[in-house]
Amino acid sequence: MRDVTGQYGYVNHAFPCGTLCLDFVGTLRARRNAAPLEKLATPGLLDDWFLESEMLDLAPGANEADVTITVQLREAIYDLVVARLDGASLPVEAVAEVNMHASGLPVTLRLGPDGVMRTGSVAQGLAALAREAVQVLGGDEATLLRECARPECTQVYLDRSRGHRREWCAMRTCGNRVKAANYRARQHAAQA
Repeated sequence: MRDVTGQYGYVNHAFPCGTLCLDFVGTLRARRNAAPLEKLATPGLLDDWFLESEMLDLAPGANEADVTITVQLREAIYDLVVARLDGASLPVEAVAEVNMHASGLPVTLRLGPDGVMRTGSVAQGLAALAREAVQVLGGDEATLLRECARPECTQVYLDRSRGHRREWCAMRTCGNRVKAANYRARQHAAQA
């Protein structure tokens, strides 16, 4: 990920899904663990997420209130994803939260000498995420929603693979871990 100066820096966030609103849901890692890992715990981490996702080219200048609002939207989207995965009715409160954000102002696009520049506030970034969530959850792609098969991972994604048989959020991380663990288990069983 390049920062605004064109330099490559440390990356705090992962984007395994290819669908930004679902990568956003994954910012609470290992959600079923006793102590899940919150990747949006500070205003700085929230700013980093917007930059690293390439949704914005300049940090929006998040504050503590923005972090609280962001987490509320993320959890509303997650509640809607879980309802879709379970074939249940969509929770009314989550629908209202997502719709409220989706009606917000869009990210600002400007043409400059170096191409397109995307800027905006946290609220504008959240509006873009909410609109994408509305399209995914309310459209035909909702049938492609899956949760990663690695027990420790709770990342959700759209299974656009041929035959719709994708099991992991990303092969390079979860897929490799599962395959390596299975290999070690087979090796251990063969030695026993």
